[in-house]
Amino acid sequence: QVQLDESGGGLVQPGGSLRLSCKASGFILDYYAIAWFRQAPGKEREGVSCTSSSDASTYYADDVKGRFTISRDNDMNTVYLQMNDLKPEDTAVYYCATERGMKCTLGTEYYYGMENWGKGTLVTVSS
Repeated sequence: QVQLDESGGGLVQPGGSLRLSCKASGFILDYYAIAWFRQAPGKEREGVSCTSSSDASTYYADDVKGRFTISRDNDMNTVYLQMNDLKPEDTAVYYCATERGMKCTLGTEYYYGMENWGKGTLVTVSS
């Protein structure tokens, strides 16, 4: 069965950093584009970043560009989200999810949704 397990969330002060991990099992990570989403209290879920497996392309939402970096280790079947210069507005539950193919559609006019989801990890940015 396909499973995604997020970890690395926690409490951090504004300006601090966290690295989230998404461990995949039940499928070969290299065959899928992987995205990170987040959902803040009272807000809708939003796409944060995506990494394609078919090429080196990535996607970042405008409000995280320059602060967040997505990467993958296919040998470890793991995708990471390095988050720097964190702001209180980044507080949310962060989820990883599989695209339905090898290339990211998140952030494009061709976006058609994710296929599999993890259960999320909570990030709280507060002083």
